[in-house]
Amino acid sequence: MNKKVKFLTVGFAAFVIGFAANNFAMSDVPANYKVAVVDIPQVVSSSAQVKNLKKEQQAKADELVKFVEKARKDVAAVSDETKKKDLETKYTKELQTKREKMEKEYLTKLSAIDDNISKTVETQAKEGGYNLVLAKGVVLHGGEDITQAVIKALK
Repeated sequence: MNKKVKFLTVGFAAFVIGFAANNFAMSDVPANYKVAVVDIPQVVSSSAQVKNLKKEQQAKADELVKFVEKARKDVAAVSDETKKKDLETKYTKELQTKREKMEKEYLTKLSAIDDNISKTVETQAKEGGYNLVLAKGVVLHGGEDITQAVIKALK
């Protein structure tokens, strides 16, 4: 019986300390603290810039496919093995250069789009008087959804 009393006393004390710590932690949050959420995947999929970048990338990928097909035909047309290997090496280097350039341009443009989206979210948050903006996917409950305002501002 004595052990049960001690256990209950320790449990109750832990509860009181935890409750007090929670109130202390929340005491710094002002009453008018506003939290917003943004559905980033929806913003990205609605972005005209992202759609244009995808079209550009597809066009460049199609160009690479045509380049590879032409290279294969040119290599197949050569009968001398030494010349064939030299031509293959030339086309391989050219293809690698084109791919690297394409990837570098893509990453540069993607970074610029990401910066633009981040700045737009920040602008919308400031205009709405929000103190904190979180990705919608990490919030279980609460926060005001400003996704549509961000999408509208990006257009």
